[in-house]
Amino acid sequence: MSGNNLVRDATTRLRGHGLNVLIGLVTVILYAVAWPTLHLTHQVSPPLQPIIAALAAWPFIFVRANPALGWAISAVSALVIPWVFDLVPDSGYTYPWQVVHIIVIMTLLFAVSLVAATPTVVVAWISTVLLFLADTPGDDGMGWAVGLSALVAFGLLIRWLVLSRRQLAAEEQANDLERARRAVLEEKARIARDLHDVVAHHMSMVVVQAQSAPYRLDSVSDEVKAEFESIGATAREALNEIRGLLGVLRSDAESIERAPQPGVDQIEELLDNTRRAGISLSWNVTGDPSSLSEIAGLTVYRILQESLSNAARHCPGAPVTVSLDYGPSATSIVVYNGPAAGPARPSESSGGSGIGGMRERAAAVGGMLDVRALGDGGFEVRAHIPSAPLA
Repeated sequence: MSGNNLVRDATTRLRGHGLNVLIGLVTVILYAVAWPTLHLTHQVSPPLQPIIAALAAWPFIFVRANPALGWAISAVSALVIPWVFDLVPDSGYTYPWQVVHIIVIMTLLFAVSLVAATPTVVVAWISTVLLFLADTPGDDGMGWAVGLSALVAFGLLIRWLVLSRRQLAAEEQANDLERARRAVLEEKARIARDLHDVVAHHMSMVVVQAQSAPYRLDSVSDEVKAEFESIGATAREALNEIRGLLGVLRSDAESIERAPQPGVDQIEELLDNTRRAGISLSWNVTGDPSSLSEIAGLTVYRILQESLSNAARHCPGAPVTVSLDYGPSATSIVVYNGPAAGPARPSESSGGSGIGGMRERAAAVGGMLDVRALGDGGFEVRAHIPSAPLA
């Protein structure tokens, strides 16, 4: 989570706590007004006065947490109190409820119209209107009905405006994400064009030169001709993979298909091509590769490919041994090369992802990879790849 999000969340929590404190304070103030003045308006015995005053004031505490519950408590108490307790005679006060009670029930009705479900809003509105029509003195009931209806309508209007703004903000965020996605796709397409202009062109020239060399050069032996054919085949395979990557860069990430990617079916061809390239390679393959998922097969292929490339580059002339065991739940890979028989090639010309890339590939499917230099000057790569990637 970014620092801005943390600050925003902390600010929201502080505002929420501050609002709760304010609601509690207002509730206490309303109760402090209702209790001492109850005897001025209603004939309530002193032991019951704190309880009746609480029924009038304390439902306000639910105005944020559960306004529908607070309204229900306030409405039921407003229905019962006029039946049980009479007004104080000659007090001049003619309403069946305290002013605090009226303020609380109106506030809760407004809160219900802001946040409650539509059926709840309708029930609260009709019930409150009927309550005021039945119990308010004289012709005041009709005025209260109109006022309460206007209050509910105002709450619904505010609710609609807030929801509209939220929907507009969500649409703007979606548009921003879409613009960002399009920018990424445009950048990927630009990279694909650059790769095509540079890499694919030169690889195509390698293929053409390797295929035409036996016809352009005199006195080419059969062994040299076979070597040119191997070079051409390897270059064509590399060119096909580059074209597959260019297609990935030109397409949406959600619609990428893995079909052009190599897998376990191409491992034997990889080993044969490596041996034909002049590397003293031996291998032992056991088990059934059919249990490997497509992504696991690609990972095994890439780790073998990078390991053999590293051995040829850093330990030229060294014998290389590959052990590959397809187990029911995981595949074990061991690539060992002896000490170099000649000077190593410059690593900067490799362009490969190296040991770090192999570790990332293995970790991406829940596997492990370990590399170590041996005492005899050789090098060993060990990998453990699950047959199916971890969920």
